[in-house]
Amino acid sequence: MSAVCPACGVAVVPGYVKCPRCHAGLPRARARRTTGDPGGTAVQQGGFPVLALVVAVGVAAVIILGFRMRSATRPAPVAGAVLPGPAEAASEPRVVAAPILPAPVVVAAPATAPASALDPDRRATATGIENMLRQQRLWGRVEILGDRMDIRSGSCGDPAMRSTIDAMGSELRGAGLTRLRCVAQSGAIVFERAL
Repeated sequence: MSAVCPACGVAVVPGYVKCPRCHAGLPRARARRTTGDPGGTAVQQGGFPVLALVVAVGVAAVIILGFRMRSATRPAPVAGAVLPGPAEAASEPRVVAAPILPAPVVVAAPATAPASALDPDRRATATGIENMLRQQRLWGRVEILGDRMDIRSGSCGDPAMRSTIDAMGSELRGAGLTRLRCVAQSGAIVFERAL
């Protein structure tokens, strides 16, 4: 539906405020009023979510009570019990007074220590082998058990592993090692040989 300009009589498309030809003001069309619901989405305004707050406070209370109950069930440390520290000599027996028992309890040092802890030369040799393997990108861990050395590596089948061990052979024999095993990461022995 088009309107007609009252000044010049040109038909004007609805939506113009002035005539495009003579620039005279156009009469405004009156909008129709509707009495019904205009539609659209409307959300009913609610109050404060009290239920959600009550649930959150309840969950927090259960968690706090759970931690308190858990800490209450832990046994209290025994007063007067003294255990040997790492700096003390491991070969001397240690007397520990236990208030529950009528007599003191004697705690003895372990009977055997690993060979690497007893002989610093062997440990230095093992560290040297680990460093050499790292430089060759063969990545392995070395463990000394008596007169045997175990190398745990995923590269036991690599030819560079044997040549690296051969290069360190005199140093290994000088540390008192006579046997060598190369063990895969799965625990399978790949090779074992005398030094």
